[in-house]
Amino acid sequence: MNVLVVGANGQIGKMVVEKLQESKQHEVRAMVRKEEQVADFESKGITAKLADLEGSVADIQLTMEGVDAVVFSAGSGGSTGYDKTIMIDLDGAAKTIEAAEKAGVKRFIMVSSIASNHREKWSDDMKPYMAAKHYADQMLEKSDLDYTIFRPGMLKDEPGTGKIQLGKETAIESIPREDVASTIVSALDHSNISRQAFDLISGNTEIKEALNQIG
Repeated sequence: MNVLVVGANGQIGKMVVEKLQESKQHEVRAMVRKEEQVADFESKGITAKLADLEGSVADIQLTMEGVDAVVFSAGSGGSTGYDKTIMIDLDGAAKTIEAAEKAGVKRFIMVSSIASNHREKWSDDMKPYMAAKHYADQMLEKSDLDYTIFRPGMLKDEPGTGKIQLGKETAIESIPREDVASTIVSALDHSNISRQAFDLISGNTEIKEALNQIG
């Protein structure tokens, strides 16, 4: 499967790209917004395409030629203002969904955020970010794409355990970024999770087994 990672220079995105490059089942392509990022990925033998989520749908669509699946792991980051949250986490996601439909891509994996589907759980300082994730997820759910939405808990910078808890509703707990990336890569081979959304936190079940258990 040819997989485009949008937000490939982000923390989760980089891990997804690396794991896809190591896999024997998939070919990976990184979408980035800076020329130096293209050069960095290409120096590692990874195909990279230049496009900006604040640019046009057509430019994003061009990066999807020959692509079977898209992973959207882009984010504006904690150091930017709410304007970038809207333009990247919401409008950027919407443009990517539209581009995927126009390009004939079917498989789409979205990295969202835990509790984005429950307004009553949004803290005041996180409301703009959560609202962006909430409506981006809704757009994907209303699309014709074969989507899976993962809503990770609080992200940790520590080695993955390879074990997760996956469910429609879980406690608001944490998970290493590496386990999120591993779950995304494994999910590409699981048709049983099509057109569904899941909370994703650390747990006691091996990733593949957790995905296999979904009915």
